Amino acid sequence: MYKIELRRRAQRSLDRLPKTYFHALVEAMKELAQTPRPRGVEKVKSTGLWRVRQGDYRIIYGVDDNQQLVTIVRIGHRREIYRSL
Repeated sequence: MYKIELRRRAQRSLDRLPKTYFHALVEAMKELAQTPRPRGVEKVKSTGLWRVRQGDYRIIYGVDDNQQLVTIVRIGHRREIYRSL
């Protein structure tokens, strides 16, 4: 099982979400602890990070297999998440 680490920016984005999206994204993050590269996951171009979809929201994260660590870098709406990556 992998450990989940949230960056400060991701935590702030998560705290600002409506409750319905909040709970769905928390569940998606818990699943990443079990399977860091689930079915449907894709690499974000030119960054080496991964992204998983949850409705209209995206979770951008990195995986360190040696330390068994998933670092959540950003969380946001699909139209805004890829800006400034």
